[in-house]
Order: sequence, then structure tokens, then C-alpha cells
Amino acid sequence: MTVGTVVAPFGTRGEVQVELDTDFPERFRERRRYYLDGSRPGWAEVEGVRFHKGRALVKFAGCDDRTAAEALRGARLQVPPQELPPLPEGSYYHFQLLGLEVVTATGLPLGRLEAIHRTGANDVFEVRLRDGGSLLVPALRSVVVEVDLEGGRLVVAPPPGLLADEG
Repeated sequence: MTVGTVVAPFGTRGEVQVELDTDFPERFRERRRYYLDGSRPGWAEVEGVRFHKGRALVKFAGCDDRTAAEALRGARLQVPPQELPPLPEGSYYHFQLLGLEVVTATGLPLGRLEAIHRTGANDVFEVRLRDGGSLLVPALRSVVVEVDLEGGRLVVAPPPGLLADEG
């Protein structure tokens, strides 16, 4: 599971700026290694983490100058799903939701959950409709009425006007 992406070097001593993709940034201070994909895939040991302007500044072992840091640009920091801490009841990791079949509370099949977009207020689910189009559904408790991971489905109560053929 991706928890961040290297967006740029920071300074001249090998630190990289990481755009966070987690609701738990404090865990960056605790974790000591990540799998990095990209041009140099493999496990990387963390020597230090600090935060600056909403991003994590991470120093990896062996990444000792700006040139080495630049080579990591675009790499995603990943952790194995089995190493993720459990979430509170009713909360889910994005990878658990992606691919679920989306149906309305009345049983109308809509399609599959294809992407989750982060916004300032709430996440937005992008559903790939059966006809090939897409539908954006707000990820609100009032809209998402059931998550059935074992059954592979997400039940939604679309707000009025969301579905084109309502009426």
C-alpha cells in the first residue's frame, strides 16, 4: 500500500520531500523502512524524518546528496498490507475499497469503485459505470450506507440528482 510519494529532493544532504498519502502522518516517525518503487526499486532504511509545510522530509540510508535524492523523484513509499495497523470500526484503507461492486440501496447495480479522490472536505468515489461512463459519489456516511468487504460490494444512497435516470 502506498503511503507517500517522493516529489523532490530537499537541500543538499540527501533528504527527499514526500507527499503524504495517509491519514496518519505521525507514523512516518515510527516506521524505519519502506519499499520504494520507481527507477531503483527495493527496501530503503529510514535514517530520519521531519515535517515541513505539510510534507515529510525523509532521509534514507545511502542517499547522501542531492543527486541521489533526485534519483528517487516519483518513487512511491509502500508498506505491505499485513503491516498496516488496524483502523477503527467503520474505517477502511483505500485498497480495501477499490474494485468493490457499487449498488444503490434499492439494489440497482451501478458499476465498480475505480478510484478514490481526496478533496478538502471528504473523499470522492469514482465509480466506473456499466455503460463505460463514470460517476462521482461523495464518500459521506449519509451516502455510503454499507461496506461489505467479504461480499465485495459497496451500497450507496445517492443524493437527489446524482443519477441521471432518476425520476
